[in-house]
Amino acid sequence: MINISLPDGSKLQFDQALTVQQVAERIGTGLAKAALAAKVNQQLVDLDYLITENAELKIITDKDPEALEIIRHSVAHLLAHAVKQLFPKVQVTIGPSIENGFYYDFAFERSFIPEDLEKIEKRMIELAKKDIPIVRKTMFRAEAIKLFKNMGEDYKVQIIKEIPRNQEIILYQQDDFIDLCRGPHVPSTGKLKAFKLTKLAGAYWRGDSNNEMLQRIYGTAWANKKDLQAYLDRIAKAEQRDHRKIGKLMDLFHFQEEAPGMAFWHANGYIIYSTIIQYMRDILSQHNYQEISTPLILDRRLWEKSGHWEKFGETNMFTTQSENRTYVIKPMNCPAHVQIFNQGVKSYRDLPLRSCEFGICHRNEPSGTLHGLIRIRQFIQDDAHVFCTEQQLPDEIIKLIDLVYKIYHDFGFENIIVRLATRPEKRIGSDQEWQRAEQALQFALDNKKVEWKLAPGEGAFYGPKIEFHLRDCLDRIWQCGTIQIDFAMPQRLNAQYIAKDGNKKIPVMIHRAILGSIERFIGILLEHHGGLLPLWLAPIQAVVINITDNQSEYVEKITEIFKNSGLRVKLDLRNEKIGFKIREHTISRIPYLLIVGDHELKTQTVTVRTQAGEDLGSRSIDDIVVYLQERRSKTLVKKK
Repeated sequence: MINISLPDGSKLQFDQALTVQQVAERIGTGLAKAALAAKVNQQLVDLDYLITENAELKIITDKDPEALEIIRHSVAHLLAHAVKQLFPKVQVTIGPSIENGFYYDFAFERSFIPEDLEKIEKRMIELAKKDIPIVRKTMFRAEAIKLFKNMGEDYKVQIIKEIPRNQEIILYQQDDFIDLCRGPHVPSTGKLKAFKLTKLAGAYWRGDSNNEMLQRIYGTAWANKKDLQAYLDRIAKAEQRDHRKIGKLMDLFHFQEEAPGMAFWHANGYIIYSTIIQYMRDILSQHNYQEISTPLILDRRLWEKSGHWEKFGETNMFTTQSENRTYVIKPMNCPAHVQIFNQGVKSYRDLPLRSCEFGICHRNEPSGTLHGLIRIRQFIQDDAHVFCTEQQLPDEIIKLIDLVYKIYHDFGFENIIVRLATRPEKRIGSDQEWQRAEQALQFALDNKKVEWKLAPGEGAFYGPKIEFHLRDCLDRIWQCGTIQIDFAMPQRLNAQYIAKDGNKKIPVMIHRAILGSIERFIGILLEHHGGLLPLWLAPIQAVVINITDNQSEYVEKITEIFKNSGLRVKLDLRNEKIGFKIREHTISRIPYLLIVGDHELKTQTVTVRTQAGEDLGSRSIDDIVVYLQERRSKTLVKKK
């Protein structure tokens, strides 16, 4: 007899082997119709998987979280199927599911154009309506190579040759299209009802710029049309809030080919940039951090000692040569901070020692991944390191968690997702050290009663970490802050302190960043707030606008009064219609428009209008100065 345990605790008994689909049919016709795949003993399988022994079974429908990835991977195959039908000379390569969708890379003699996407999507809809069965097959290695060679699919042949010889070759076929895949997939194309092709891009084969350029088609897929439409609506809103567009409207920054992945900050943008850094300086000073500065270029040997060279090497680090020595343009600050700690003798009385730096870092991100301020090559981190004893560790982590939440609140983020990322396969340090570090982080999270999720294997190579992910107004998730415990690097770089008993001991090193990179955080801020930044962050807090030349002298006079009161105010005396000026400054996200006509000149007042169009009426100069100062300092975040 075969005993099958279901998620609700009930059990089924059968006297012979049967497929998951057959089990679903025995349970009920509704479940059988809704079934997409299954989990057998926690392993994802297709519906035609044969159960031959006792097992735990969960049948997956579109209501289950596992369904989306299966749907998206199946739609990626549907895309490749449609492309091969429309463009038979295309070679297919790989097509994984990704966050919110999928993509597929193709090799083709000509470039795809937007009109091609429309044709491909139409054919995908036709194939889905045919409800074509999707069948799993296995082949011997030589047989699979021969099959794809005869089809002219050279990339598939290459992929098969890279698969270990003892590994089974799995394929999925739908009608005349067959593709390599581990699966599982939905049982037929008719289950794929909510998808949309979104964009074209270039991509190197295997992600290597030395290889040929392929064409990538992106798409999104969801369990139902309602979820698809909700996602497309979010994307439309995200495009309106794209930080690159907002940056141009507000005259904040630009990029150009001569410095790929490196921002040119304009005056307005640099006000935001420097305001954030000053805010961080002030708050860290209150928490007894020492601000330091370390060299931009350090000898490669230091990075070898720290372990960074082995982990990242020349592919992710910029290097330069001088006098037969190799130097690394620093991608992070931590090894340099240990060098400052190592100067002079440190006692247990000096700990915890908290160092922070707003140092310029460079990372050689692939050109295809660069994306405005969000993915960049040159950046400044709000980087800090705490050197402490192991006994001080829990208290320091708890203080850091409090600091993280306070700072995010001040920038307008309240919905924070926390993950505990534990030891990866490739790491430095002993298992005992890793266990103690992981336990210390978990203790601090539980002590603060923070809800958290486990992320096994996703820690840094030198230590586990708490990750802080921000959910923005469009329900997108951004990882920003980390708190990482490191027993290994201080040891590798010879950091020591004199303990109470007079013996030398190695300190524990806490790596922490809260904002991440300043550049990326500004990009996130701009998109979260739609450019309507809290008043304390707005590069121009108000603009004084005249209606006619009669008020020019008065406008100049009161603008100086505002500036002398510490407000960031500019004037606009251009010979343009008042409506044009108001529209222009509204688009450029200036929070307050101070309008001056003959009435205001006569009464020595200004008429105040908000960026949102609210008329606050006529105010005296002293009154509006106090009002803006209070709005700037009373609360750091503007209520939405």
